[in-house]
Amino acid sequence: MMNKQDRMKFDIRAIEIVSQMSLAEKISLMSGSITPEKMMHDFSTPGYHYNMVPYPAGGNDRLGVPNLRFCDGPRGVVSGNSTCFPVTMGRGATFDIDLEERVGKAIGREVRANGGNYFGGVCINLPYNPGWGRSQEVYGEESFHLGEMGKALVRGVQSQNVVACIKHYAFNSMEISRFKVSVTCDERTEQEVFLPHFKDCIDEGAASVMSAYNLYNQVYCGHSEYLLKKVLREDWGFDGFVISDFVWGVKDTVAAANGGQNVEMPCTMLFGEKLLKAVEDGFVSEASIDESAVCIVRTMLAFEEAQDPEQYPQSVICCDDHKKLALECAHKSLTLMKNDGVLPFSSSVKKVAVIGKLGNKENIGDHGSSRVFPPYVVTLPQALKKRNLEVVICDGSDAEEAGRVAASVDAVMIVAGYDHDDEGEYVAPADEMIDMETAGMDSVGGDRENLGLHKEEAELIKAIGGINPKTVAILIGGNTIITSDFDQSVPAMMMAYYPGMEGGTAIADIVFGDVCPSGKLPFVVPYKAEDLPYVKWDTERQYYEYYHGYARLEKMGIKPEFPYGFGLSYTQFALSGEQVTVSDSDVTASCNVKNVGSVSGDEVVQLYIGFENSLIDRPKKLLRGFAR
Repeated sequence: MMNKQDRMKFDIRAIEIVSQMSLAEKISLMSGSITPEKMMHDFSTPGYHYNMVPYPAGGNDRLGVPNLRFCDGPRGVVSGNSTCFPVTMGRGATFDIDLEERVGKAIGREVRANGGNYFGGVCINLPYNPGWGRSQEVYGEESFHLGEMGKALVRGVQSQNVVACIKHYAFNSMEISRFKVSVTCDERTEQEVFLPHFKDCIDEGAASVMSAYNLYNQVYCGHSEYLLKKVLREDWGFDGFVISDFVWGVKDTVAAANGGQNVEMPCTMLFGEKLLKAVEDGFVSEASIDESAVCIVRTMLAFEEAQDPEQYPQSVICCDDHKKLALECAHKSLTLMKNDGVLPFSSSVKKVAVIGKLGNKENIGDHGSSRVFPPYVVTLPQALKKRNLEVVICDGSDAEEAGRVAASVDAVMIVAGYDHDDEGEYVAPADEMIDMETAGMDSVGGDRENLGLHKEEAELIKAIGGINPKTVAILIGGNTIITSDFDQSVPAMMMAYYPGMEGGTAIADIVFGDVCPSGKLPFVVPYKAEDLPYVKWDTERQYYEYYHGYARLEKMGIKPEFPYGFGLSYTQFALSGEQVTVSDSDVTASCNVKNVGSVSGDEVVQLYIGFENSLIDRPKKLLRGFAR
């Protein structure tokens, strides 16, 4: 994998190349190359979509500097018709570092096959509250877990000589107010909760960072000298380059350039000629421009000239191996939350009802900038029909009809939850400022005020969940769905997240016992929303406290309905031989895991560490290791 040491070998050469550039040439490295008109064309023209082809930036043909060719993510490559993996939250539920690295390699291959060399999809923001609309794009609520999974994706992507970009740096976990909110927190919360996973990925060798739209301590993150220079470069030793979030990530030419912003994406709006004039007028030093130029040139040369591990024909895109990988991810992500002896369904089940408004829908996640356009999506009814089952589809809008259907079949699958209109990247109404990045997208998205199901879905489950003894509720969503209102009305329940292009196949395989469920919740599920930190989603100021998620509930002595890391199986496991060795700075733990049940399956071993008799306030325990 391309790491910092490899890149720094190009430092002298990069300095020499930059010394031969005019000021205008150096500044031309610092902006995206597409026009606003091109972006709007992609959004508004049938047959096109955002980032359909990689978006270019920088480059210098005269001096042999390659340009950046941006492909978005993170559930796959947005460009072309690429493989759609489960959303990142679903992949977080696998707790499988090796699997995520293999996903990164597949994504890297497809970036290259699409003509790109840069992947803007290592999304590792920490959801302060699970209602954050884009939390489906991250791995979970736990900083350590975010860092470990993010590092794996970085390794995989960069193994294919593709620049991996970690985003959105930082404190970006509110969608509706993302352009205006200023987040504040104390120094300990900053350093122990919201920044460590970014540092983990920088230490792993991530070559680029995307700054966030929001403000931190009243300064836009894309202008923040504290975040972009002090923390990122001085404290962490980052050698790569920073890009802005798209279109509105730079608000002021001088503030951004002096604050440490290196590349304005994807269009030249406030850099370019405006930055040239700012230098000529003495508001930005040419030395600052040189620093940005050297970082960009050094990074792009290192990746361009590294030996490729393989070839990247277009046939790589959504190839059979990658489809199988998407299915493996979905299998390992599905999280069995409840099972009163109902699952798996036996071979005697021949007729199945799929009930709910989401039951027959291609529902693979947000329709914002992370949207992937795979060549197909397997719905649950399609997957069941492939098993030669008779399938009855009912949208559940009439509870009495749904009840009659449930009573007439061998088994029932109620599909409930969310889609791109309920949560995701926010598209403002027409009478508000519409950011160019999301104009023309066909969803509303935003943050979720309600952490439970829609009222009509919860009522449907309560009305029909007990009619047929072989009934399972399949929950779809990007983060916590509080189930206390309805879970006693149904004998089995499974969290499916947004399971990707092979999601229907994976759900059918799990429900009928071809695959043993092994996913674990990457978030806590409380009994009520009030147990979690309060967030006013449309606001200009938000304070982030130290405690959130499972650590907050444990601090307050509140029992969750489903704890972080929870997930049932069709088999049983026994741990033995536990050993823990503690030194001044390290804890080493080991154990033996044995499947003592009758079904083949995987288990995730989780290590939590706490401090007894601590002189300072600490969480009761924190995740500090896991292995599948």
